[in-house]
Amino acid sequence: MTAPFSPERWAFEITHVLNAAFGADRFPIDIPMIAREYSKQRFPDDPIVSVQGDNLPTFDGALFRAREGRKGWGIIYNNAITSKGRINFTLAHEFGHYLLHRIAYPNGFQCGQQQIVRWDSEYGQVEHQANVFAANFLMPLDDFRRQIPDDAKVDIDILRGCAERYNVSLIAAVLRWLSYTRKRAILVVSRDGYILWARSSDPAWRTGAFFKTSAGPIAIPAAALPSRPEWLTDGRGSIDHPRGVWLRETAREMTVFAEYYDFSLSLLLLENGRPAFFDEAEPEPDTYDKFAPPERRREW
Repeated sequence: MTAPFSPERWAFEITHVLNAAFGADRFPIDIPMIAREYSKQRFPDDPIVSVQGDNLPTFDGALFRAREGRKGWGIIYNNAITSKGRINFTLAHEFGHYLLHRIAYPNGFQCGQQQIVRWDSEYGQVEHQANVFAANFLMPLDDFRRQIPDDAKVDIDILRGCAERYNVSLIAAVLRWLSYTRKRAILVVSRDGYILWARSSDPAWRTGAFFKTSAGPIAIPAAALPSRPEWLTDGRGSIDHPRGVWLRETAREMTVFAEYYDFSLSLLLLENGRPAFFDEAEPEPDTYDKFAPPERRREW
């Protein structure tokens, strides 16, 4: 399951090559071209020879070995997918499987929608590694920080601008921002009145602002925007909540209905600093930390 390079190291190596060849302002990445050319140079006896769409009714993407008598690998994605960002992340995810896992898994991979959407590692270490590679490959941290500094105020339009720059989904761009920001913020993904999963920035997590989705279903507050679709305009909206709606503190909620997945994305922005109710008790792990490999769990 392991490879000589970590997911981050593979992404850094390819980023270095692309920066040298095309310059730093080279986004979005042409994944089919890069996957074929890089693998041909790096692994000439075992390259990626095909990247294409096909009819895949039960999964989003796949990495497969060439037919017997031929060398190399192919990447395919479900051509029924209409979201370009979702396609891009799927291709990068499968490219990550090629770099990290093809030797240990010679029969390749078939990856369903949940492995791509829920890239917060709940579906296991292998899927987590492919997702980590995809995020670092598509959205290099140094470039992302230049677009949004770690102390910058954000809104949905700023984050959507990054999603367009890297040709990824809005959810992928938000998660990338949460991974380094110094702001206290939480992404909540919900459907049918319940939280599917949530991800807190590190400053939010350290001050007890998180949702324990691993403990069971959590209902969306009645005053939250996913519960009040009539308050949305063109599938999006924002509102300032008093204490006691989402959390025991005030929160600015920005919500977007994700039509491709039929769920809502709610970004909760909190005041900086330690809330008055915060105590020193260590919070229980959220979904991300429960399932992430030990070396990637937060240090306290």
